[in-house]
Amino acid sequence: MTISATEVAKLRKMTGAGMMDCKKALEEANGNFERASEIIREKGKLIAAKRADREANEGVVLSKTNKDKKAGAIITLNCETDFVAKNVDFIALAQSILDVAINEKPKTLDELKALKINGTPINDLIVEQIGVIGEKLDLSYYQFIEGTYVLAYIHQGNKTSSLVAFDTVIEERLAKDIAMQIAAMAPVAIDQKDVPQEVIDKELAIAAEKARLEGKPENLLEKIAQGRLQKFFQESTLLNQEFVLEGKITVREYLEKNAKGTKVTAFKRYSLND
Repeated sequence: MTISATEVAKLRKMTGAGMMDCKKALEEANGNFERASEIIREKGKLIAAKRADREANEGVVLSKTNKDKKAGAIITLNCETDFVAKNVDFIALAQSILDVAINEKPKTLDELKALKINGTPINDLIVEQIGVIGEKLDLSYYQFIEGTYVLAYIHQGNKTSSLVAFDTVIEERLAKDIAMQIAAMAPVAIDQKDVPQEVIDKELAIAAEKARLEGKPENLLEKIAQGRLQKFFQESTLLNQEFVLEGKITVREYLEKNAKGTKVTAFKRYSLND
C-alpha cells in the first residue's frame, strides 16, 4: 500500500524513529499505526538483545526542581558513546524522563521506569530508542529529595549533577554555591554525625592497615587511625570541607556567614566521571 509523507511524519513524531524506519514499519503494518509502533519497539528489543553485553558508560546526568523549589530529582541516562550523549534527541529523552520524575515523585528507579510518557512506559520508550539510536541505553540512576528550599545544579557537559535541600529559603546564589561544592567535592554525608557506621569502620580499618604497612608501632595503630578518621571527616563531609570558592573557611562557616542558622537537610550527587 502507498504510505503518505504525512503518515510517516506522524509515526516519527510518536516514536522518534527515522523517516525510513517509520515508512517501512507502516508498510509492514499495512498502515496500522499501533502495529507500526510495535514493529519499531520490536526492532529496539532485537538491537537491545544484541548489545546487552556492551558497556554504556557515557550519557547524561540531569537534575531539576519543581516550580516551588520544594522538591528535586536527579537521573542518569546512559549510552555507549559521547557522540550520542551530546545528541539533542537523546538529551530531550532524558529531560522528558526527569520531568515525569519531578511530577510523579516515584519512590524507586523501577517505579520511574514503569511510569508513562505519552502513553508508553518509560522502560518501553527506552527500548524503542535503542532501535532508533542503535546503541545500548540504560536508565541507571534516580533520586528524589524534598525540603523547604531545593536547588539543582548541572555541571557543564551534563556529566555531573547535584541536588541540595535547606531548611529555610536562602538566596539562589548561595544555594548554587553549595550545590557546586557538592558536585566538585563529592561529600559522603552532610556532617560527621551523618556518616554511616559501616563507612567509619571501613575507614578505620584502612587507616590502621596503612599505618601498619608504614611500620608504625602496633600499640599506636588505633590512635593513628582515629587521627586519620578525623581528616576523613574534614575532607569528606560537606559542612567540614574547605569551601572551594573561597578557601580558608569551611562550608559550615560560609553558610553561617551568609545565611545564619540555615541547615542543609539533604543532598544527592551523581557523576559519570567517578
